[in-house]
Amino acid sequence: MQISEVYLGLGRDAFTKLIRGISIGKLKTYQIYEGFKVRAHLTKVNTEALRNATPKLWDRISGGDDDFARDLAQAILVSHLDLISAVLDFLNVPHENGFFAKDMDAAPYFTAGWEERVAEKFREEYPEALLLFYINHLRWELLGATDIFRPVSPNAA
Repeated sequence: MQISEVYLGLGRDAFTKLIRGISIGKLKTYQIYEGFKVRAHLTKVNTEALRNATPKLWDRISGGDDDFARDLAQAILVSHLDLISAVLDFLNVPHENGFFAKDMDAAPYFTAGWEERVAEKFREEYPEALLLFYINHLRWELLGATDIFRPVSPNAA
């Protein structure tokens, strides 16, 4: 599975919500603003420009532009380091403010059923699109997942 498939698996509505959650300030703080602006083909990055560009960004993701998909994931994730730190703390994964040590093998910390535990623990605290994106990003990046995780609805019987 490619990272673009994570976006596609979550759907266009979730994608739109993820784009709306990008923090321009965080992009600048982590010095990825200019690189993201170039990669996204934007003359400037602000709320309006992102909102207007969302259909074109979706088309690029749908077309399988995985280089852009990775850069977009970085922009989304640095905008939500609070979620990342909370999830990693919950799973007892060592990290430095949401970032793994360079040579760390984090995979052993993700024991069977971790996705459901994380989804249940944080479902009321963070937007569903963001939480599912991060869970699936971890599955893609660390665990080589071949499918999209979706939590089992508590009302499903």
